[in-house]
Amino acid sequence: MRVFRSDPRQRGFSHPCPLWKGQCTIHVSPHYPHVCRAYKCKLLKELLGENTSLSNALRVVEQAKGMIHELEALLPASTNLNFRERLVAHIEYLEKSAGQENADLEFRRKAAELLIFYEKVFGVNDLVDNPEEK
Repeated sequence: MRVFRSDPRQRGFSHPCPLWKGQCTIHVSPHYPHVCRAYKCKLLKELLGENTSLSNALRVVEQAKGMIHELEALLPASTNLNFRERLVAHIEYLEKSAGQENADLEFRRKAAELLIFYEKVFGVNDLVDNPEEK
C-alpha cells in the first residue's frame, strides 16, 4: 500500500487495501501494518477512555452508516466501489459545474452533514482533501 501524508495524524493509504474483503479484516490478519493496529479514531479513544459507552458508540457508528447509505443513493452510478473516492469526485464535479448552484441540493446538504459528523465524532477533518496534493 502506498502511504500518503507525512503527518502521522493524517496518514492514510491509497485504496483498495489488499486485505479488504467487504469489511476490514486487518485485525485478524498476521500481515497487518502497525499503523492500522495503532490507529484509533476519536470515538474509539472516547470508548477506551470510558468517556462513552459501547452502546452509545455503536449507535454513533450506525448513524454514520445510515448517513453514508443515504448519500450512496444520491451518488451517480460507478464501477468504483470506494465510497470516499466517489463522494469526493462528485463533490468536486458539482463544485466545477458552473451555473448549477441549485444542482443536487439534497446531496450537497447531506454531504456537508456527513463531513461535519466525521470531524465531530471521529476526528476526521480532511476527507475531501486529495492525497495526491499533499
